[in-house]
Amino acid sequence: MKNKLHQLSSFVSYWLDAVDEHSLHSPFLYNFYSKVLCHPPDQKALTFIEVERAKLLKDDRSVDVDDFGSGASFARGNKRVINRIAKTSLTTQKFSQLYGRIIDYFSCRNILELGTSLGINTLYLASGETTDVVTFEGSSSLADEAQRIFDNVGAKNISIVRGNIDQTLPRHLEHAANVDFVFIDANHKYLPTITYFTQLLGRTHEHSIIVIDDIHYSGEMEMAWREIQIHARVSLTVDLFRCGIVFLNPALRRERVVLSFKD
Repeated sequence: MKNKLHQLSSFVSYWLDAVDEHSLHSPFLYNFYSKVLCHPPDQKALTFIEVERAKLLKDDRSVDVDDFGSGASFARGNKRVINRIAKTSLTTQKFSQLYGRIIDYFSCRNILELGTSLGINTLYLASGETTDVVTFEGSSSLADEAQRIFDNVGAKNISIVRGNIDQTLPRHLEHAANVDFVFIDANHKYLPTITYFTQLLGRTHEHSIIVIDDIHYSGEMEMAWREIQIHARVSLTVDLFRCGIVFLNPALRRERVVLSFKD
């Protein structure tokens, strides 16, 4: 209940602060808004992903989930029903399509995702012809379900790293190539979010993009988001309420913008 009230208050603030293209003076931001954010998605493309989502929403099987994050509000114990996970935890089609457009517009190839869940968002991240996605999932049962879906649709450019991300991420980054796009949707608490962000900066370049999910989920997440916004490596941040987008390019003007994102 506490988080729900916080989210409601945060949304009111977001709604009051959000602007559209008429308030954007930066050519970069104007192009991002008009060509990426507000570009109508191709409703016929990637329909196979939504077919898989629909199957999950009807799947009444129960699985044991090892939850290393903040946990789902509906959960009691480790036993979860798949259709409930699909209904409450998966990234929406609207935002998954947006992430795919960002990856395409900025020609991102090496993609990293923290928090696979059932793999629907992962498929959108991996939809580019030249993309390579490494996705991290703490729960072995969820990783199994996601892998089943990847195999079912023939997604060959996705690799799952299993286990507690606090341990698997630093090990992976020791030998990983630089990443172009990162999606953080794992432990929704202040310290893990800041830790992941800091670790990931070691494998980014000036054109890398980092997206952080649920930045207004709680006071902790908002505190992490504010700290990330003022980090010395961060040039531009975009608040879409559901997520925050971080641009590291030093050629961009340092600013923090709140953008309206409508269907």
